[in-house]
Amino acid sequence: MIFGDYRDKLVYSAIVLISLLIIRFITHFTITKVARKNEINEARIRLIRRYVTVALFLVAILIEASILGAEFDELALIFSSVFAIIGIGLFAIWSILSNITSGIIMFFNFPYKVGDKIEIHDKDFPIRAIIEDIRAFQLHLRLDNGDLVTYPNNLILQKAVTLVEKDAIDYESDSDDGAAAV
Repeated sequence: MIFGDYRDKLVYSAIVLISLLIIRFITHFTITKVARKNEINEARIRLIRRYVTVALFLVAILIEASILGAEFDELALIFSSVFAIIGIGLFAIWSILSNITSGIIMFFNFPYKVGDKIEIHDKDFPIRAIIEDIRAFQLHLRLDNGDLVTYPNNLILQKAVTLVEKDAIDYESDSDDGAAAV
């Protein structure tokens, strides 16, 4: 008798769950395919897939609340309250959000890859280095003298950048191996 009262809601919930799992699978497959085509490393692929999963989870919560009978006014009140609290908290850390957003943009549209030697044209602190890693918040750049510089993602999108040498890390490791063998 209990399941009879909630049968329609359970069926709709199952349909939503299955649909979102299929969408998640398709988006993860697409992200992985695009990333491998563009030779993006596995850590960045996992990071973007995690972002997609969280977004789909939030959509699932919203749809599920609607199925279970929550009114739009109630949902609007809850979400506006949550977003107000999050907005106040995130205002203090806006640069972190800016770096994460830049990291997502760089995942899909960044002409430089790990191993490329680039030059960042900054008036105050010009940098010429090899991209060692591209993370969610920053780039890891290895200078010629061996120092590691972390450069925020939001700044790399704001500065002019020149590709000095493609796959510079491979050439340096080849020359190091040759020198060690001699």
